[in-house]
Amino acid sequence: MNEHIQTVDYYVLPAQERNRVVRNTYWLLALSMLPTVLGAWVGVATGISYAISGVMGMILMVAGAFGFIYAIERTKESATGVYVLLGFTFFMGLMLSRMIAMVLGFKNGSELVMTAFAGTAGVFFVMASLATVIKRDLSGMGKWLMVGAVVLMVGSIINVFVGSSAGMMVISMLSMAIFSAFMLYDLKQVMDGGETNYISATLTLYLDIINVFQSLLSLLGIFGGERE
Repeated sequence: MNEHIQTVDYYVLPAQERNRVVRNTYWLLALSMLPTVLGAWVGVATGISYAISGVMGMILMVAGAFGFIYAIERTKESATGVYVLLGFTFFMGLMLSRMIAMVLGFKNGSELVMTAFAGTAGVFFVMASLATVIKRDLSGMGKWLMVGAVVLMVGSIINVFVGSSAGMMVISMLSMAIFSAFMLYDLKQVMDGGETNYISATLTLYLDIINVFQSLLSLLGIFGGERE
């Protein structure tokens, strides 16, 4: 869902401009978590999360996500893009609510959700730190990561029909690894000036974070969920 594959000319911006893009990206990324939490709460509280499951749920999520991403890219040069992005993050919270509701069904569900949140924050901190200290050009990672993402998407679609717990575990592990690497790639691109629009930068990093969180929560539910 990310627009990761593109030609990147690093260091095209002055340091002051790069710092501005990074700063605005971090602020908007932090802000985007509020509608996500609200969307997840609404989904769990209303029970709408159970109406967006299975094949139809996946179709709705993919269609809605691509629609929002298209709208964000069309409006990213204006303040409207911020509002569209925040609308997208609310939508993603709704889409996440089914998994969150399932995990909350465990006796230690709340603990698992908080652990997934803390773990995702930890991954982001590590990748942001690495992006700061790594000096080499990582643009070559993009094509390989995109291949991995496509394989992951195909595997996820197949597993919807197969319904394999082992398959879900493997997919979650691969997803966490791939999108953690994507996070490093996207952060490095922003810090090096390859991405000049903070709304686009926020979108790509947000998708990385959501995928890592979802994968980690799935793994915690599989390995650490305690039945009532």
